[in-house]
Amino acid sequence: MTSLFLFSESFNAKMTELLPYAWDLREEFVQATWESIYMLLLTILFGGGLGLILGIIMTVTGPSGILESKRFYKFLDALVNIFRSIPFIILLALLIKVTRGIVGTTIGPTAAVVPIVASTIPFFARQVEIALLEVDRGVVEAAEAMGLSPWDIIFRVYLREGLAALLRVSASTVISVIGLTAMAGSVGGGGLGTMAIARGYQRSRMDIIIVSTILILIIVLVSQVIFNLLIRRTQHNK
Repeated sequence: MTSLFLFSESFNAKMTELLPYAWDLREEFVQATWESIYMLLLTILFGGGLGLILGIIMTVTGPSGILESKRFYKFLDALVNIFRSIPFIILLALLIKVTRGIVGTTIGPTAAVVPIVASTIPFFARQVEIALLEVDRGVVEAAEAMGLSPWDIIFRVYLREGLAALLRVSASTVISVIGLTAMAGSVGGGGLGTMAIARGYQRSRMDIIIVSTILILIIVLVSQVIFNLLIRRTQHNK
C-alpha cells in the first residue's frame, strides 16, 4: 500500500511537471471530451440522416436519374452549393436566432450542434450524391427493366451497391465534423475546442493546447478505425 501511494505521488508530481496547467484540469478534459463526442454523435444522427436523404433525392432527380427533374435538381444543387460556400464561423453567427429558437441558448455543446448540423447536411449530401453516382448505371437500368419501383431501386440497388462508397465518404465527413466541433469551441460551443482556445490559447498555456489536440486526434483515429472495419466487412460480404 505504501509503495502504491509513493508511486501515485511520484506520478502526480511528474505529470504536474510535464503538464503544469493541463494536469490540474484533467477532470475538465474528461468532460470536454465527452462534450465533443456528444456533438459528434448528434451531428451524425441529424446531419448524417438529413444529408443522406438529400443526397439520395439529388441522385435520383439529377441527370439520367430514375426520377429525373431538371428544375428541381438545379434548385437543390444551387442550395447545396450556397450553403457549402458559407464559412462555418460565419454560419455560426447567421444561425444565432435559429439556434436560440431551437435549444433556448447560443452557448454550450447542444447549441453548437445546430450550426454544425446545418453545415454538415449540404456537405454530406454532395458526398452521398458522388458516392451513389459510382453505382453501375447498367445495374440501375436492369432494375428498371425488371419493373422495380423507385423505392426498391434506391434501397436494393443504390444503397446496397454503393454502401462501401457511402462509408468512405461518411468517414471523411465525420473527420470534417470533428474539426467543426473544435471550431465551435472558439465561440463557447464547449468540448475540446473550448479547452484549446479559451483555456489554452487565450491564456498562453501551451500544454492545454497540446493535450486538447491529442485528444481530438484520438477521436479522429478511433472514428477512422471504426469506418475502416465497416468498409472491410462490407467489401468482404459482397
